[in-house]
Amino acid sequence: QVQLVESGGGLVQAGGSLRLSCAASGSSIFSINAMGWHRQAPGLQRELVAGLTSDGDTNIADSVKGRFTISTNSARNTVCLQMNSLKPEDTADYYCYANIWRIGELTQSDYWGQGTQVTVSS
Repeated sequence: QVQLVESGGGLVQAGGSLRLSCAASGSSIFSINAMGWHRQAPGLQRELVAGLTSDGDTNIADSVKGRFTISTNSARNTVCLQMNSLKPEDTADYYCYANIWRIGELTQSDYWGQGTQVTVSS
């Protein structure tokens, strides 16, 4: 079993900040290759916000560059998304993901958190 537990999110005024965290756990985890965040606004497709690989490479969406920062802990099993200068268009459900190689499996798979809502009021 693999679990992704998200925290953070909520309601904030435009220009404010929020911090999302996501912790991956599970006795069958062999390695975590990447973690990050996607978001989905009502009526729109889910899109990548920020991702971080185990090698330290980051991928940040152009729409949030300079405002959002992704980071991980020393164990590389928790990923945080610091969101500053939030805009109403950042309003969405934010989903944590992790690309994980489980013990006994031949390849890695993507796992998703349940999502946390971020609402930015104007």
